[in-house]
Amino acid sequence: MIVRGAERRGLHDDARTVAAALDRVPEDEELVLVGHSYAGLVVREAADLRPGAVDHLVLVDGWAGPDGASLFALAPDAFVTAIRAAASGDGWRIPPPPPAAFGVTDDAAWLADHLVPQALRTFTEATRLTGAVDRVPGTAIHCRPAAYPFDRFAAALGYRTLPLDGPHDVMLTDPERLVRLLLDGRGRPMRFENRKFEV
Repeated sequence: MIVRGAERRGLHDDARTVAAALDRVPEDEELVLVGHSYAGLVVREAADLRPGAVDHLVLVDGWAGPDGASLFALAPDAFVTAIRAAASGDGWRIPPPPPAAFGVTDDAAWLADHLVPQALRTFTEATRLTGAVDRVPGTAIHCRPAAYPFDRFAAALGYRTLPLDGPHDVMLTDPERLVRLLLDGRGRPMRFENRKFEV
């Protein structure tokens, strides 16, 4: 099912949706905002809109850049060409890749049934950042072997980077290992610059 108006949906829409969710979190709650892949751009823009609500950002193999960066601006030319070609059917909708493209082989059929197309505009729309997000500490978990230089994107923003052996969708293939990386060896929340990360 395709939602009416989905072709006009973009990065700013997704960031506003996350920011609205942040508005519902009690002010005295510590909050760590996590974004995977494209959502790296989304959570950074949402945190820029609500910097007082976010105590820490965590990117998991996340696209991220400074003000004005889009996913296409960060991606290699071959990626951009492939995505534009995939949108050639109706010009705006990118069909989801097969789960195996990101390392998911167990339960691949189930996952494929739940994936939905993504609007081309989410790839092309540039972030709008005031600089407020730069005051929110960040950590980036980058999967190895690397498909794209997610560690370098994060390091350029001043984020601490942590490697994790596994495919891009490691939270589906090995969620326990991802959680162990976020938790210390005693199963307690890991400290992020004197702020706790709650799973």
